[in-house]
Amino acid sequence: MGKDEVEKLIRENPHLKRYLDEISKKMELPKFYSKVPRDLKEEPYPNIIYPTKGEVFIHIYRVKGMDEKIYHAVEPTLTKEEKKKRDKILEMMYERACFKTDIKTQDELREAIKELMDKLTVVDKTGGSSDEEKKGFLGKLGGEKVRVTPEEKMKIEYDITKDIVGGGPLEPFMRDPYIEDVHVITGENVHLIHKVFEMVKTNIFIDKEWASTFSQEFSEKIGSPVSEGQPIADGTLPDGSRVNIIHSKDVSLKGPSMTIRKFSETPISVTQLIKWGTFDAGVAAYLWLCLQYGRSLFVCGETASGKTTTTNAIIPFIPPEKKIFTAENTPEVIVPHAVWQQLLTKTTGPKEGHIELEDLLKAALRSRPDYIIPGETRGIEGRVVFQAMQTGHPVITTFHAGSVTKVIQRFTGHPISIPKTFMDNLDVVLIQMAVERKGKRIRRVLSVEEIEGYNKEVDGIMSRRAFEWNPVDDTHLFRANRNSFILEERIAKNAGYTDKMQIYEEFDKRKRIMERMVEENILDYYEVVQMIWTYYREGEKGLPISI
Repeated sequence: MGKDEVEKLIRENPHLKRYLDEISKKMELPKFYSKVPRDLKEEPYPNIIYPTKGEVFIHIYRVKGMDEKIYHAVEPTLTKEEKKKRDKILEMMYERACFKTDIKTQDELREAIKELMDKLTVVDKTGGSSDEEKKGFLGKLGGEKVRVTPEEKMKIEYDITKDIVGGGPLEPFMRDPYIEDVHVITGENVHLIHKVFEMVKTNIFIDKEWASTFSQEFSEKIGSPVSEGQPIADGTLPDGSRVNIIHSKDVSLKGPSMTIRKFSETPISVTQLIKWGTFDAGVAAYLWLCLQYGRSLFVCGETASGKTTTTNAIIPFIPPEKKIFTAENTPEVIVPHAVWQQLLTKTTGPKEGHIELEDLLKAALRSRPDYIIPGETRGIEGRVVFQAMQTGHPVITTFHAGSVTKVIQRFTGHPISIPKTFMDNLDVVLIQMAVERKGKRIRRVLSVEEIEGYNKEVDGIMSRRAFEWNPVDDTHLFRANRNSFILEERIAKNAGYTDKMQIYEEFDKRKRIMERMVEENILDYYEVVQMIWTYYREGEKGLPISI
């Protein structure tokens, strides 16, 4: 970040200036970044600061003698005097709340708070006046307005908005795009999983005095109130983040605890995953062909292995004119296509009004989509998933399993109970894991397996390994090169190739396109989408890069 840019930020955010003045007595001033470089992960003693949305800044540091990295949220905080003004403004806001009946969304509520702040305050740009003047001024207005400085107005508006609309004390994390998970335990500092620095300890402390009130308020925001009688709640925040709250002390012994899985507004691109080594350009080219030609794919792995990230990254491989139907419990799948029917389950309110994933998938079969994407398949809805594949609808879904054998066992066993002979409706199983390598935790596609079908003689499902990760040199080997069942038998034949081996020429070309995009640093999700769709519409001649 340039010097002028930094000076402007400090000038416009007095709370940031005060924080920097305070820490300059204890440590070197942090380096400012507008985007956090991924290679800072290797830095044992980071000292950086970066902006989030609005007035919140994040300082991440570790000095010698510290066991762990500290994540310090720098946000506007109120003095005693400012809290009195805030309480007065809040009281006046609640009096006028009944006149605002047209508010339906969180953004409209934010806008309403902003409007009321303008109406209920008078900004004193001189920085203050005598008590007598203030009394007289307020008196003339009949006590209808509160005199504030520009900084006080900004701080009070932030404080009111974060409590009414935002995440309360967790608001800085809601604004930070680099957060994956938030872990809240009563009586402890909140810990986070940061996209660059991994597990970090924050300066936000959850006090026992108000933890239960806070957990109840937060549960109401996700539309699933908790109580002693209903101690566990699951839900989704307006931004799509998944929340799990355990409220009761009988269940969560230290007091209320909460886990938030942050929703990423812009998906990570397939080229970014290649650059990070999650898989290589060969795996991407193979998946590109599979999704173009309507093959069904399961992205499998354990919790936090990056299944949804990979799924979102490869969805742009589906041709742009296709109609896509997504069905989820929480909105995590992002589809860039124009015709996207996005449906969610409903588990709140009277039981007869509940809509389960199975109901949505049955509705999908009647709405004639080209591709069906259940965000995650867990149980009995797996039957409808296979029914969809049998009727010619390609399906992409995530599934908890660590190997192709476990996938088959879980689908053919109770409660899903798919007949073994139906398993050949599934084409490809991708296995992804979070693994430890040379002391680092990394996400890798361990294998890509092709399902060939049921073998009567051995009463089992035959599969073939297409790709395999080599942990020694961290590379992906194309085991099925010139020997792929899916490319040759399921794609080349349907795509009209006179010689099915020609499919490998197309595979090689797409692999090269992926490699060139990575070389040219084309990593932005929407830029990558445009490149893939340009190739569909105009071929390689339409691409702005040489192949």
